[in-house]
Amino acid sequence: MNVLLSIKPEFAEKILSGGKRYEFRKTVFSDPEKVDTIFLYASSPVQRIVGAFTIDEVISDSPANLWQKYGHYSGISDRSRFMSYFEGAEEGHAIEVDHVHEFDQPINPARQIDDFSPPVSFYYLKEDSELNMTHQLPDSMERVESPDLLQYSSD
Repeated sequence: MNVLLSIKPEFAEKILSGGKRYEFRKTVFSDPEKVDTIFLYASSPVQRIVGAFTIDEVISDSPANLWQKYGHYSGISDRSRFMSYFEGAEEGHAIEVDHVHEFDQPINPARQIDDFSPPVSFYYLKEDSELNMTHQLPDSMERVESPDLLQYSSD
């Protein structure tokens, strides 16, 4: 199973450059072990799918503990910004980035899907696709069937 993850451009760049080794979320995938590839949709103003990564593991803990253990890999230098994101949440999730690939040509999904709507957090992707991104993955990342957006959003 693949995922299209909406992410701020600054953090997409940090993941692609290796400066961010964990992506932090308030909600996470229903079964992280079944996620093969996460495709990065850089939100406004970029509005393109800019790359992909595989995950090593997902760690769930309190936001304070996540910051203490993984904050230096978060791509955020300001603890207050991190904690502000998790305000009101008792639990957060750290998605450990494994293999990363930046696309040579970012994909504009609106050109391939007429009614494309970017994910609020993430979408699961179908295997039969009009949004074909796997041809841009290197051989070092597992090849997956061409993904397509499902008609529902995140968990």
